[in-house]
Amino acid sequence: MNVKDAINQRKSIRKYLNKQVPEDIIKDLLDAARKAPSAKNTQSHKYFIVKNQDVINELKKEKAFEQPFVYDAPLIIVCCADSKQYPERKNADSSPEDYALIDLSIAASFLVLRATELGLGSVFVAWIYADKVRKILGIPEEYIIPFVLPIGYPAEDPDPRSRKDLDEILF
Repeated sequence: MNVKDAINQRKSIRKYLNKQVPEDIIKDLLDAARKAPSAKNTQSHKYFIVKNQDVINELKKEKAFEQPFVYDAPLIIVCCADSKQYPERKNADSSPEDYALIDLSIAASFLVLRATELGLGSVFVAWIYADKVRKILGIPEEYIIPFVLPIGYPAEDPDPRSRKDLDEILF
């Protein structure tokens, strides 16, 4: 599969088989994220891997995620970034928090495309309670936690979602 195929085949998957994602594949996914570009090569992103059922149960008990399907994924990757690693810019509109979020999003997209290539399903989930996630997982305060990626072997094959035509996204 090439990158274009992965882009075209990626779907938001919310139902997963009860099958663990092997360690070597998890490392492969993280390696894809690691290779993504970042502003000034800051590489401020970090990931917390959640696959232990007791931890998932604790997140569920505390209602850390609004969408119940997240707890059913065999792997939840909590995506974090440290905006304090970026220098303040006086001559640009973007803040360090913006750069951290942008860089993390790019890296997560690399990860998701690699997951697609490896036959895994995923979905970006931003409807989370970051403070609950931070407390349960012991994530330092300086890290933003804008979204998580539930990942697993798909137990569904939804129809592709419609996309705007190219002329609709051009000024």
